[in-house]
Amino acid sequence: MSADLPEYYFRVRDNGAAVFRVDTENRQRRIEMEQIAVVNTNRGDYKAQGDRTLTDEDKAAITAWMKERMVTLSQRTIDDIYRAVDHLNLTTQWAQSKATEAELEAVSDPLLLAMHDLRGVLVRKKADRLLNASENKN
Repeated sequence: MSADLPEYYFRVRDNGAAVFRVDTENRQRRIEMEQIAVVNTNRGDYKAQGDRTLTDEDKAAITAWMKERMVTLSQRTIDDIYRAVDHLNLTTQWAQSKATEAELEAVSDPLLLAMHDLRGVLVRKKADRLLNASENKN
């Protein structure tokens, strides 16, 4: 089993990860994990843990993980947006066919404000894209 383990383990946490070096080559043949760094995906950087010095191999593994993680997070964000579209459609169907007057009264204002805010942002962003596209043609 120990031959199949990766050399590094990334414990995901809010805004990044704790990076561990995995060691299976010890007398007890136990898996040992030594924390070597902390990654901050919001800032796109990492820091060695304590007074450790990261090797070039450590840095390369951390950088590769950060790139892969950012792709994963980006894909999840897009997936969440498509789910939000589905939820809006389901909410529309619920409001039209199943919602009681009391339920509609409870959710209408927050939904209308959120949708108004979203619409404003989308219209502004669309106008910016159209303006930039027409400027780039000229």
